[in-house]
Amino acid sequence: MTITFIGHGYVGLVTATVFAELGNTVWVIGHTPSKIENLKKGIIPIFEPGLEEMVKRNVLAGRLLFTLDYSPAITESEVVFIAVGTPPMPTGEADLSVVYDVAEKLGKNLGKYAVVITKSTVPVGTSEKVRSILEKVKPKTTEYNYASVPEFLREGQAISDTLKPDRVVIGTDSKRAEELLIKLHEPIISGSGKKASLVLTNIPTAEMIKYASNAFLATKISFANSIAQLSEKLSADGPKVLDAIGQDKRIGTAFLNAGAGYGGSCFPKDVKALIAIAGNSGYDFKLLKEVETINKEAINGITEKARKILGGTVKGKLIGVLGLSFKPDTDDMRDAPSLSVIRQLAKEGAVISVYDPVAIENAKGKLSELGNIKYMKNSYDTAKDAELVILMTEWNEFKDLDLEKLIKHMAKPNLIDGRNIYNPENAKALGFNYIGVGR
Repeated sequence: MTITFIGHGYVGLVTATVFAELGNTVWVIGHTPSKIENLKKGIIPIFEPGLEEMVKRNVLAGRLLFTLDYSPAITESEVVFIAVGTPPMPTGEADLSVVYDVAEKLGKNLGKYAVVITKSTVPVGTSEKVRSILEKVKPKTTEYNYASVPEFLREGQAISDTLKPDRVVIGTDSKRAEELLIKLHEPIISGSGKKASLVLTNIPTAEMIKYASNAFLATKISFANSIAQLSEKLSADGPKVLDAIGQDKRIGTAFLNAGAGYGGSCFPKDVKALIAIAGNSGYDFKLLKEVETINKEAINGITEKARKILGGTVKGKLIGVLGLSFKPDTDDMRDAPSLSVIRQLAKEGAVISVYDPVAIENAKGKLSELGNIKYMKNSYDTAKDAELVILMTEWNEFKDLDLEKLIKHMAKPNLIDGRNIYNPENAKALGFNYIGVGR
């Protein structure tokens, strides 16, 4: 099958590459000449384990084609995915301007029958606006159908999540489109060992499923952080409490970990968007508002621990921060909790040395306004002469650190474990003044 993706971010590039890997001819349309030229050479703009090798393999095989032009990609394709960003506006609502812009461009290039799909995360009702744009600009004789096929990728595990999903959601009011999309996704649905669930529904339901999924996961994280905060006050072992309740099959352990809060490209944005969608529909989503508040408290809790462990003030103190990306196995710094922590500590007069295995360059762009940040090449240099080290991202590299070596580099043995990756007793035995989350 010949298909097109408009957009080459995490969702567009990963999904397009996987479909090419499965034998389809896949066009990817972008709007930045330098990025498209790099992609043609197999140079990708994001860090995602295994993706660069897969892109190069499929470019070489002629199945993965990158272009700035909507023609011939759109005219040759049976399926066209819109996979562009929908960042939050100041109101919390999703900015759909790029979605509408590409809808107009692709509509003008529709030739034969095709299914147009929103892969981007968009509010319920967006389909009507997109369809009105397509109807206005498409050739009069051209037929098309519309569908919503939301994505459920985790950065750092995006390839496996695409090839082996828990479910594939297809929302459309067209039987013809539904059958074509089932055929396209069949290798994914049944070819992954464990058969994925196939959810067939209408477009508004598919759009709602995406927001509801991310909002629930964010809620689960905030619940874990609330239990952690309460456990600290009651001298209970928060992580053990959470692990125990997660053993209940009705609850599960995934996303039930206390820590420095959630971030990234999806949870903060989608929680805000669903609150806005609800408000515009006359429903006050109080639960999700509290989820946001608790997440801010979890992030701020790290700076509070820093003040406490350093005697009430961080002014003039050298603090090392390990981990900058919002989660391991990605270089994504969007809404990373580390940014909030670093900015607050810097505002209070701390000097901060930072290190991340892959996100250093992205971090420099995000923290360019701060002058008291040192960017280091490894963990031990980051800890050199520091009065405190804060662990913010649970990279495997940090899990395997030689803590005995680390403490020898530090001016004072203070350690805040923002992701609870170290054994408290072992750390204390080495001489650390150790503080975790919920412990």
